[in-house]
Formats: sequence, structure tokens, C-alpha cells
Amino acid sequence: MPELPEVETIVRSLRSALVGQTINSGEILWPRTLAAPGMQEFTARLPGQTIQSLGRRGKHILIHLDPDTLIIHLRMSGDLRVEEGCDPQGVPLSLQKHDRAAFHFDSGQRLVFINPRKFGRVWLTNNPSGLLDKLGPEPLDEAFTADVFYQRLQAHKRQLKPLLMDQHFLAGMGNIYTDEALHQARLHPLRISNSLTRKEAELLWQAIREVLQEGVRRNGASIDWVYRGGDFQNDFKVYQRTGEPCAVCGTTIERMLVGQRGTHYCPVCQKQHG
Repeated sequence: MPELPEVETIVRSLRSALVGQTINSGEILWPRTLAAPGMQEFTARLPGQTIQSLGRRGKHILIHLDPDTLIIHLRMSGDLRVEEGCDPQGVPLSLQKHDRAAFHFDSGQRLVFINPRKFGRVWLTNNPSGLLDKLGPEPLDEAFTADVFYQRLQAHKRQLKPLLMDQHFLAGMGNIYTDEALHQARLHPLRISNSLTRKEAELLWQAIREVLQEGVRRNGASIDWVYRGGDFQNDFKVYQRTGEPCAVCGTTIERMLVGQRGTHYCPVCQKQHG
């Protein structure tokens, strides 16, 4: 699933192509792609709205229109592309097998939502806060300090790995960057959150921010369907490195299931205690 760095990369790549475009029409090719509103209202409200800006909240892509906001969550396999809607002779171009939604612009271009596994969702709303306010803090925001993070950890008694991936606790983290941050902070994925000392919490806070910042700088990680030319996968310390030596101590990287998610860690650097 695209995580914060991959979604941020996608938003940045689309911004120059989309801002200023006016929507002529929208079509949903797989009904469940549209989370809200109903199909009739969706197709009626979109035409004539112009894209003002693009942003991100957690793993959600925010396309700010006037007056609505188009929210897209890529989920497991989603992606977006901008293309011409017609060939040079003006003949409409067919959409592809895994295309689930298309937004046609007055310019003749279109934004297409590709979603092979059909988990991705689209919302059109004039009140984004109704959906986004449920998300936890943004880990790269200035307001998200080490002290704020420590207090949030102390308020829960949960294993670190699933807690960090809980979007209500912290927005944008997923399997890749959680594994990498825990390894950098030398914390076991099964440590209980309120057992962390203030110093351990600060180290984890710093690790989360550093791996995410590096992920954004390198345009994310290119794994399976998640590809934007990013190369963060070339610097993984533990993720998908089962059986390989730890770059810090040389111990063999192990894999276990935590909350039904494959979890990679070094048993020496990340001892379970506390």
C-alpha cells in the first residue's frame, strides 16, 4: 500500500498538471469506488468545478475544487495518471482494464484512477473534516513534537507495530516505514507502547520523522505496483530483508506476523523488553 512518502510523491507529481483544470464530467467505472455521495449527485456536482490545489492528509489525496473537495484513497494497489482523452484525430481513447474512475477536463485531458484490486475509494464532499478529523496527527508536522508523541504512547497499552500503523493514532504510517523506524530506534515491534521511557519515545519519534523525510526525498519506495521512480527500497535496513544480515550488527533479519502483517526486525538490535 502506498504510504505517506509515496502519496506525497504522487501529489507533488500531479500538482502542476492538475491545478487550474476545470472538470467537464466524472465517471465511475466500478460502483464501489465511489464512497460518497450517491452516483447521481456525484455526476451532477462535478461539472464546472475547477481544481484549486492539491494536498495530502495521511494516505488520502486531497483535490481541492470550488466548492467541493475530491478525496482519493489509493488503498492497496491504486494509482493515478493524467493523459489525453482523445487521439490526435479527436477520437476518444478507451480506458484500460483496471481503470475504475475518470475525471474529464475541459482541456481534453483526463485524470484516471487505476485500482487493480478494487480497494481504493473516492469521496466528493464539501466537508472534508468529516472524514479527515478521525485521523491522527501528521508525523512531519511541527506541532507533532516528541513530547506529544510520548504522551500519546502513554495513553495506550498496545504493541508498537499495530499502534503506529493505526491511522487514528498516527496518519500516514504503513508496513514499510514502521518497520524501518522501529529498527532505527532499536525497539521491538511487540513492545507495549506505555512501557517506553521518554528517551525511547524521543528516539522513535526522531526515527519516524527521519525515515519518512528520507522516503519523501527519494520519491518513496518502488515495490510491486507502487512505482514513481522512487529508490528508497535500495536503502531498506530490515523491510523485506528476511534472512539477510543486519546492517548494524550482522545478525540475520527475521520476519514474523504482527496483526496479520509481515514484520521484519533484527532480534539483537531490537530486543523485546520493557
